[in-house]
Amino acid sequence: MKKSYVHGYDQRENIRLQDQASTLVELLHSDTFYPAGSRVLEAGCGVGAQTITLAKNSPGALITSVDISETSLAEAREKVTAAGLTNVFFEQADIFNLPYVENSFDHIFVCFVLEHLARPVKALNELKDYLTPRGTITVIEGDHGSVYFHPESEAAHRAIQCQVELQHRAGGNAMIGRELYPLLTQSGFKSVHVSPRMVYVDSSKPELVEGFTKKTFTAMTEGVREEAIKAGIIEQSVFDQGIRDLYRTAEADGVFCYTFFKATGKK
Repeated sequence: MKKSYVHGYDQRENIRLQDQASTLVELLHSDTFYPAGSRVLEAGCGVGAQTITLAKNSPGALITSVDISETSLAEAREKVTAAGLTNVFFEQADIFNLPYVENSFDHIFVCFVLEHLARPVKALNELKDYLTPRGTITVIEGDHGSVYFHPESEAAHRAIQCQVELQHRAGGNAMIGRELYPLLTQSGFKSVHVSPRMVYVDSSKPELVEGFTKKTFTAMTEGVREEAIKAGIIEQSVFDQGIRDLYRTAEADGVFCYTFFKATGKK
């Protein structure tokens, strides 16, 4: 998965992931919690941006968080230790080749991971083997096709499309959110339920203006600038105008909308 992670692994991306996680805790995780004593696998924990919330929401659960990147795991371990959390165990592993036996976990949590995989159904099928009978899976993904804003800007849409195209070229899918229901059902999960979680931002929500419109979405789009221009996907002037226009939506009369999708299913 490391080679296909279009956003990169630098400190700027680390900060963006933390901003995103802290801003979206209530929207994405108000209903994410697991019973005391249950065994939870977080597949693809990255720098631990979601791990902190998982561990805090379910203090009695035993959480195993894995990622293919040792650099990301080091960041995650540091954050969990700093937060004083003791219910998380980290291990470097590839989700296509996990070092566990079947039926090892009661619950599996996958957040912002499938979008980077060329074979999401295979990943889900393999993860399902590690669930106990009637164990559950929770999957959260965004969908870049759900973006709309005011003032309207063609340049901004083109800048956003750069990230979609680069992720596609890397084997991923930045619009996978809308596909969660068919992906989970195709993988054999039962009782699949998907709920859209819209982020609506206007100037009456300053914490979202700063935390989501600026520091999460626009920062993420801005982060692919060099690669997109180098790949010939967009002209430098158009991309830069698009970024300015995205920041423009964060002004007093601006509006920004984006939808995440949260899916749950049973083995």
